[in-house]
Amino acid sequence: MGIIQRKPTSPGRRHAQVNDFAEISDKHKRPEKSLMERITRKGGRNHHGKITARHRGGGARKMYRRIDFRRNKDGITANVEAIEYDPNRSCHIALLKYADGEKRYILAPVGVKVGDELESGAGVEPRAGNTMPLKSMPIGMDVHNIEMNAGQGGKLVRSAGASARFLAREGDWATLVMPSGEMRQVRVECRATLGQVGNVDHQNRSIGKAGTKRHMGRRPHVRGTAMNPVAHPLGGGEGRSGGGRHPCSPTGLLAKGGRTRNPRKTSNSRILRRRKSKRYGQLTLPK
Repeated sequence: MGIIQRKPTSPGRRHAQVNDFAEISDKHKRPEKSLMERITRKGGRNHHGKITARHRGGGARKMYRRIDFRRNKDGITANVEAIEYDPNRSCHIALLKYADGEKRYILAPVGVKVGDELESGAGVEPRAGNTMPLKSMPIGMDVHNIEMNAGQGGKLVRSAGASARFLAREGDWATLVMPSGEMRQVRVECRATLGQVGNVDHQNRSIGKAGTKRHMGRRPHVRGTAMNPVAHPLGGGEGRSGGGRHPCSPTGLLAKGGRTRNPRKTSNSRILRRRKSKRYGQLTLPK
């Protein structure tokens, strides 16, 4: 696990820093075909064919790996067969082969190697890679792949290097501190996987050149102030200009200051402390 500095054979390679993929067990191994399916790419368009997410399109063709976010195969030990690269996410994935012959992909935690045995259920050993309900888990553990509703499958803390801290358990609710600093509660019946998500050095890599972004399916992003007035509200003017108004999209939708969280979500009431906000500095228990 580390970052490689490329030889400066071109201006793009000079600044490129990529993952050395030291965690990958076999770089020439093909993915498990039974756990793959083809992705239909939309190019940022909705069902009318209208572009609703700009700067998307193209990119390398890739297959989706079905990940077992539920980890509900209790009482059956699984052997880690391989640690593999997944083009659809920032972390690596681990291929598990259960004692009954079934194979499943999971998010590969830090410290899990080929040959390790993993389990899930209420009475399993609390070590990295095992999954258990929060009501059975020791307090103070680092966890990831956390469910928001029991049996739904992990929704929280799934990106490379992320982990949440299991802070307390009171009644039917468990308190967790998210990587963002947000403190929230989930039901103790919800499951979580012990340990930190692998590929920790993902945040330290440098893209290096525009071509790499094109391979990732991201098209060029042009500033509004560099456009003509007919193409963008911030366009036009003699020489360089600051736009003359708040940042916005080509249709005039403001880009900053708007609330993005749905106020009708019931899970909002279980947030004890917002992330990096002075207004929610003090803990307030929900009613």
